[in-house]
Amino acid sequence: MEKIVRIVGGGLAGAEAAYQLARRGECVELYEMRPHRMTEAHATGNLGELVCSNSLRSSLITAPAGVLKEEMRRLDSLVIRVAEDNRVPAGSALAVDRESFARGLTQAVEALPKVRIHREEVKDIPSGIVILATGPLTSPALSQQLVSLLGSQHLYFYDAISPIVSAESINLNVAFRAARYEKGDDDYLNLPLTRDEYYRFIDALLTAERVPTHGFERFVPFEGCMPIEEIADRGKETLAFGPMRAVGLIDLRSGQRPYAVVQLRQENQEKTLYNLVGFQTKMTYAAQRRVFAMIPGLENAEFVRLGSLHRNTFINSPQHLCPTLQWRQRSNLFFAGQMTGVEGYIESAATGLVAGVNAARLIAEEPPVVPPPTTALGALLRYITDPERKSFQPMNVNFGLLPPLSEPLRKKAKKEMMAQRALADMEAWVRNTEGGEVFVPLDADPNVPSAVAR
Repeated sequence: MEKIVRIVGGGLAGAEAAYQLARRGECVELYEMRPHRMTEAHATGNLGELVCSNSLRSSLITAPAGVLKEEMRRLDSLVIRVAEDNRVPAGSALAVDRESFARGLTQAVEALPKVRIHREEVKDIPSGIVILATGPLTSPALSQQLVSLLGSQHLYFYDAISPIVSAESINLNVAFRAARYEKGDDDYLNLPLTRDEYYRFIDALLTAERVPTHGFERFVPFEGCMPIEEIADRGKETLAFGPMRAVGLIDLRSGQRPYAVVQLRQENQEKTLYNLVGFQTKMTYAAQRRVFAMIPGLENAEFVRLGSLHRNTFINSPQHLCPTLQWRQRSNLFFAGQMTGVEGYIESAATGLVAGVNAARLIAEEPPVVPPPTTALGALLRYITDPERKSFQPMNVNFGLLPPLSEPLRKKAKKEMMAQRALADMEAWVRNTEGGEVFVPLDADPNVPSAVAR
């Protein structure tokens, strides 16, 4: 009798886990409650619907996100493949047409052999081999069971998403095309602000009405998705050195660098939609329309999606999970996606990949595996599952998570060497793992500088 892996949640992590199991010949039951039960952030029933940015961040190999994406390619990631099939221009970043990406991912998973998709809400954790990948918007019923199961209250933070405007409503007499430091093919639209325009905008932003936070909820915003008004609260110049920084941008019409800019990134392949980069917000809808209309070039903007605020739920993974993403008290229960405390699309998909691989190995009665700590994926897993970590907050992949190099290097040379080491170690790990050998034991010394040397 074939064993079945039940995956709860059809986001990036759940879809990736299903693919990794299917390619190893395993049977999968994938449960996704949408569209039967919607969340406060999703709009469709498609798998892998992106609700925040449409960017999977940098593809440069000197960037941590670029290294992680390359590692995932070498692990045959479905999410990365579908993203590349639906990419839109975004300079050195991998950005996608979010609607065609979600449709493509849904169709790919639906076509997988031995994978059945159930459109229903799961309120109780199933028996047998299970991957929980319900994401940051886990339903209240399942959330409550997790609280009881884990013996402690969830940690959580709020996530704010950026507005999207129609391209035809942008004043192209104001906007100019350019990428910072000419990195890319002028893929971004830039709306320049003078010093006076910037301060008028900041004053309006600071006094705008915001969506209130419930008194019983702890507001712990993740820095990477901090609402712009929260950033502005730190000082009037903060946005000019953050999402609105004009460094590396020259308006060729004037030959001058603006005091500040608002960048717009292409949202779909038809170039009919653009999102405001870094403009996550928790202002009320009325305030958004009024304040954003003060940005030169958006005075008549048509907002097809306004920004919003929603709760993201994640567990205290260092206290509950092994690096293999198994629950320490039940080896056939895996966690994956943002609920593990990783932050970002590719990080979520990567944990789904690991959970899928290890669930398949569990069926095959093979030991679970973890990538070397010198890889971007391995380092991320160690961060979220280190039992010595007492103060746990969500984290994007970054070079600071990787062990130091054996020789001191600086800046770009250091990043390049870390990337080369990560990819070499990942390549060696893949060869050994696919051959059935556990390349990195779970108790491996994280201070060893290179897994290849083991």
